[in-house]
Amino acid sequence: MAGVLDGVRVLDFGRYIAGPFCATLLGYLGAEVIRVEKLAGGEDRYVYPLSWREDGSEGEGSIFMQVGVNKKSMTLNPAKPEGREIVRKLVATADVVVANLPAPAMKSLGLDYDSLVQIKPDIILANISTFGPTGPYANRGGFDGIGQVMSGAAWFTGTLGNPVKSNAPWVDFGTALSTAFGTLAAIMHHRATGEGQEVGGALLRTGMMLMNGLLMEQAVLDINRQPSANRVQTSAPSDIFKTMDGHILTHTVGDALFARWARMMGEEEKWVNDPRFRSDQLRGDHGTVIGTRMAEWCAERTTDEAIAACEEFGVPAGPVLTPRQALEDPQVKAMGDLFPMQPPGTELTAPVAGPPFHLSKTPGLMATPAPALGAHTDEIMAELGYSADEIAELRAKRIV
Repeated sequence: MAGVLDGVRVLDFGRYIAGPFCATLLGYLGAEVIRVEKLAGGEDRYVYPLSWREDGSEGEGSIFMQVGVNKKSMTLNPAKPEGREIVRKLVATADVVVANLPAPAMKSLGLDYDSLVQIKPDIILANISTFGPTGPYANRGGFDGIGQVMSGAAWFTGTLGNPVKSNAPWVDFGTALSTAFGTLAAIMHHRATGEGQEVGGALLRTGMMLMNGLLMEQAVLDINRQPSANRVQTSAPSDIFKTMDGHILTHTVGDALFARWARMMGEEEKWVNDPRFRSDQLRGDHGTVIGTRMAEWCAERTTDEAIAACEEFGVPAGPVLTPRQALEDPQVKAMGDLFPMQPPGTELTAPVAGPPFHLSKTPGLMATPAPALGAHTDEIMAELGYSADEIAELRAKRIV
């Protein structure tokens, strides 16, 4: 089945998550994605290694298995003049370039927008940075955690004096999603007008967007909320509670859900008629009172019993699962979003997450696993007009 981006060529100069996964999302939709990386492989190729080589060095990692799906791999040293010439030839064949390097590095490699349009005037550049192109930090590099801590998220997620960064790199993946969305808009604009453009994503921008509700409240009311760990401050009971054999999370928002929760406690009149709990915000303000009752209720039940009761009364809840339990959960299996794929050079299989969206007419593709390092270098170089002897010479000179 044809993808909506069939015929679109994407050059992926990204590293780690935000840039590479942006390109992966375009690949799900049918774009041809060429990952261009260092001769020894990008550092992101070996994060969370899934195997080890005979010499004890790390093999490909799980992050690369996820962000490398459907891609071709080409090794290249763009810092050398011959490598820069190959970059120019590649760009001339491409529709989109994806990169998430600091601005000085982008310019030195000829991947900044001004340099790219000299090669291909209608090119689309998806340029992902930590802080965007302006401001005192514009030239600084960074990772997911920078967006978490500088947006206020880590401070508010923890407890007072103990900020907590999420282990899930939501800033990276959120930036990849938003930049891919912007790139799709740029492709639509190109199809309508023939014009290219630069699409800008930034880690701090993503963090600020996702924390915007709390930031707006702070700006307008100067309320200075204090962190409360897992307890939500705008409704209750919305927290993680310990059961006899684990933990569950409940999130109760709105009068109707609060009434259902009160019925589940067997105390509807007591809770619903108390003026302290008249609205979500008031319930959040008195969250420790409501949470104490919920904690007592959960402490008397197993996780399965608590979840079953919540389902019976229509109270949203979920068990706190370990990674192993998450993989074995029947709902996770039923959704069918994990695809068994082999890491390069192994006979192992890894459950790789597929597209984070479903399309009924043009479904996202999980066509090929992450490629071995440089697996398509010769193929791509030949397409650019290099002979076998020329490719061999460039390889001997450590250009490809």
